Amino acid sequence: MTLNDGFTAGLESKLQQLRDDRVYKRLNYLASPQAARVQMEGRGEVLILSSNNYLGLAAERAVVHAGIDALNRFGAGTGSVRFICGTFTIHRELEQALARFVGTDASMSYVSAWNANEGFTATVVEEGDFVCSDALNHASIIDSIRLAKAITKCQTAVYKHADLDDLRAKLAGARGAKRRIIWSDGVFSMEGSITPLPDLIEIAREHDAVLVIDDSHATGVLGRTGRGTAEHFGVLGEVDVITSTLGKALGGAAGGFVAGSAALCDYLTQRSRPQLFSNALPPTVAGSALAAVEFIEQHPERVATLRDNARHFRERISEAGFSPLPGETPIIPIIVGETSAAIRMSEMLLDEGVFVTGFGFPVVPQGEARVRCQISATHTREDLDEAVAAFVRVGRKLKLV
Repeated sequence: MTLNDGFTAGLESKLQQLRDDRVYKRLNYLASPQAARVQMEGRGEVLILSSNNYLGLAAERAVVHAGIDALNRFGAGTGSVRFICGTFTIHRELEQALARFVGTDASMSYVSAWNANEGFTATVVEEGDFVCSDALNHASIIDSIRLAKAITKCQTAVYKHADLDDLRAKLAGARGAKRRIIWSDGVFSMEGSITPLPDLIEIAREHDAVLVIDDSHATGVLGRTGRGTAEHFGVLGEVDVITSTLGKALGGAAGGFVAGSAALCDYLTQRSRPQLFSNALPPTVAGSALAAVEFIEQHPERVATLRDNARHFRERISEAGFSPLPGETPIIPIIVGETSAAIRMSEMLLDEGVFVTGFGFPVVPQGEARVRCQISATHTREDLDEAVAAFVRVGRKLKLV
């Protein structure tokens, strides 16, 4: 078989341009479980501030062993899609636990949170519907809406980030729509900001709209017991649909889910293409995720530790002369300007033994590149102070402080 030389050459040219622009992403390989400190190939031990492992459950003994037990009990995979060859009882147990945890009647699991968002929007939205999305929503929400629009020719709009007046205006302009759907992240991953959920609930009721919240960076993180954005604001059970991930605070393996009414989840079982044409979660992932939910329910102090650690790091990095974006989540972005500067800073920090990732365009707008720090409940105060000291050394070299 001969490769298309022109096709390959075109890709190589684009890759070289990324290198020339100093925005090429290089993978770092880990030789140990995800944790506050990891073993990185070629570098030894490094302190990690770039992981979504917010509660440290990726390496929690009970979570890991639950995955092993599920692997031994149910095998490596499902063999086909759930309605064809059967649904394992571990999936039912997980979905019941997830619904209980986020305050809905039911939930449906998917192999990724991306699939969950795609599965919801492209399945539920119909011709004549109107979907309104926050400008800073995650790419999975954006693409799920694009897919639904391509399939159904529904009407869509984007409202300015957290701008309630703009949202109201867009919904008012869609009075003739069959149904109105508001889509928002709970926590915006590149900003660390929290959506104004009580206001969104009020607006949804005013306009008879369905409110959908992606809580991927809030599940296990926000609220006194980690139940997400709704618990944070005291409105648990008042959100129509919640989507989220199993790949962050809930053990960090893989998977996602849609939570809402029993009718919604049943309809997704019947009609959702990612559900109908993809194998279910591997049993080991379902087992680990179930154990992670149960662990958080039994250990709310882990969520409190995460909050305390995030507060400590935010205070210390600010005292050091940096200006992180304001917020109260464990996502603490430090704006540096250009993409190349963010990547350069992350490279220099790695040389100092701190692994933290720089993000630039197109992930964030031009000129707003940042180094995004993510704090874990398993970081010690010594870890966090060591990271701040490394930021100071690198910041001085780059004349940022």
